Amino acid sequence: MAIQVTRTYVGSIQNHRQVCDGLDSLGDSASKIWNVARWTADRIWDETGEIPDEGVLKSYMKNQSCWKDLNAQSSQKVIEELSDAFQSWFDLRQKDDEANPPGYRKHGDTRPKSTVTFKPDGFKHDPENNRVRLSKGSNLKEYWSDFILCEYQTRPDVALSEVTKVQNVRTVWNGDEWELHFVCKVELETSDSAGDGVAGIDLGIKNIATVAFPDEYVLYPGNSIKQDKHYFKRAEYDTAGEGPSEKSLWARRKLADRETHFYHTLTDTIITECVERGVGTLAVSWPEDVRNSDWGKSGNKKLHTWAFDRIYQYLEYKGEIRGIEVLKENEWNTSKTCSACGDDTKSNRKHRGLYVCSSCELVANADCNGAENMRQKITPSPHGEDRSNGCVAQPSVHLFDRESGSFKTREQVVS
Repeated sequence: MAIQVTRTYVGSIQNHRQVCDGLDSLGDSASKIWNVARWTADRIWDETGEIPDEGVLKSYMKNQSCWKDLNAQSSQKVIEELSDAFQSWFDLRQKDDEANPPGYRKHGDTRPKSTVTFKPDGFKHDPENNRVRLSKGSNLKEYWSDFILCEYQTRPDVALSEVTKVQNVRTVWNGDEWELHFVCKVELETSDSAGDGVAGIDLGIKNIATVAFPDEYVLYPGNSIKQDKHYFKRAEYDTAGEGPSEKSLWARRKLADRETHFYHTLTDTIITECVERGVGTLAVSWPEDVRNSDWGKSGNKKLHTWAFDRIYQYLEYKGEIRGIEVLKENEWNTSKTCSACGDDTKSNRKHRGLYVCSSCELVANADCNGAENMRQKITPSPHGEDRSNGCVAQPSVHLFDRESGSFKTREQVVS
């Protein structure tokens, strides 16, 4: 059976020298549209106390000269991005009074090179010859040149001529040059069931994922992603001026790329482990309404960046392709309930991730105990697997190794 999934493929521009000036003008125009719309939203906010919605901003901006610098759908996409940024700010400021609204795309007297999105009306793709034609807005059309023709090259294992549909094309400044991102619909063949085994996952912030396999517990710490956030956030905050600078935008892009790679590698590793261990069902903890609660200033910031929903989505579609059913299960009480006897005394959960049951005296890593409880939501009576104190208290630890870009057991990682 085949399923349709969305994939983004990156293409390097082979005729970059010929098209970079044109792409620069498009990126600058996108920043200008953002800034004018942001300024308009600010004025309306001052007068009415409300931020205009997406439809109002689009109607107003259509009468502005900068609107016609881009293809109409590309200009609309800029406004949609601004509206999404305001919505994210609304959600965050409910828990963090110091959260800042979206700023201007300007640093001193210059504007950064913004990403430009071309929807179907704005590009013409020739996959047989690895070329894509990107439409300009009417203001930027010069004589016969109504478009920018980019010649590109993707990875050897990517053939865009075989994808079901290219949904949109984005021009992205990577800090050194422009590149093309093709967002595609792709058909993938799914595998038969990987097996009868059941595993459970406890998703967390310190240990990004803890997996209870039928024969072993494995921790996947988030040390590397935490270090990346610290480094790139500092690089972003060290920049001065009004709005994001080129350096701050570079830092955001690098952090986003690192996070995407980490989460894809993590979920690939877990799904592969499931296949190799004959696991056909994977129960994933789902924290219902966790972001609607107040966990204090520091806690709210951590929860706002917690990617549990992203990890679940990756696991779900990757599991479907490889014959693993991924289930979303409510994690209520799984952290304080003993996986051996069911005692749910709150004090059983000790400091530093230690779980000690006051009834049956189970000593366990708290995250492993939670993952086992997730597993038992699907298989209440484990089939004779080892659930001794040693097994639950001393799990295997797989660390992310930047050099190889993969997860390795702690003993294999060279410090």
